[in-house]
Amino acid sequence: MKSVLTIAGSDCSGGAGIQADIKTITVHRMYAMSVITALTAQNTTGVYGVRDVPADMAALQIDCIFKDIRPDAVKIGMVSSREMIRTIADRLTEYRAQNIVLDPVMVSSSGSSLLAPSAIDTLMDRLLPLAVLATPNLPEAEKLCGFPIASREDRIKAARLIVRHTGRAILIKGGHAAGDADDLLFADGCAQWFEGTRIPNPNTHGTGCTLSSAIACNLAAGLSLNQSVRKAKAYVAGAIRAGLDLGKGSGPLDHGYCIH
Repeated sequence: MKSVLTIAGSDCSGGAGIQADIKTITVHRMYAMSVITALTAQNTTGVYGVRDVPADMAALQIDCIFKDIRPDAVKIGMVSSREMIRTIADRLTEYRAQNIVLDPVMVSSSGSSLLAPSAIDTLMDRLLPLAVLATPNLPEAEKLCGFPIASREDRIKAARLIVRHTGRAILIKGGHAAGDADDLLFADGCAQWFEGTRIPNPNTHGTGCTLSSAIACNLAAGLSLNQSVRKAKAYVAGAIRAGLDLGKGSGPLDHGYCIH
């Protein structure tokens, strides 16, 4: 059985973060492991509290995993401080981790800040260069590139700039765009669009976490980057289309829709 490690924050309501990642990895019939970087008190209506895990404890979790059950892929989600970013980067470099997918979580879907602004440069310099793929949404891509993204041409320009800095591939998600939900994959100097029909369902809590975890699973299975993105996007679309309706706010996806 392939194994996938998620390094992210905990969502006590189960819709995003570590919990969404583990559900996604399990549905892909792979063995899920986790390194928790933060505890959050949140639900479908918002984030009400965040407590960072000490960086040395995150390092010890990573050590325990790689020294026993080496993961075939790694997904990185919420990392809120420079110290945590440096610690994760150092450990993953030491263990020569493969198939790293970085979801640069900066702001929650309810608008709460999850990454210190002072840590963005460290994220760009230390973690993005380690990742096979980064998966920012439009607001996150704007923070990474430093300018507003209003058009498809802006997305390509932003992708070029970020990739020039990191040397790796990037998937700029289009869920926050007006109109379509197309995603832009920029890899090896080429831009490729993945078309997506906007699904009329307000319950999209944890979509980014789920997509990045699904991509990591597909990479662990040996699929190409292009195939991994395409299959993951289809999985997320199915989980949204299933129409699960839980909670008083933006509810979670139905991660297990494909096994019902």
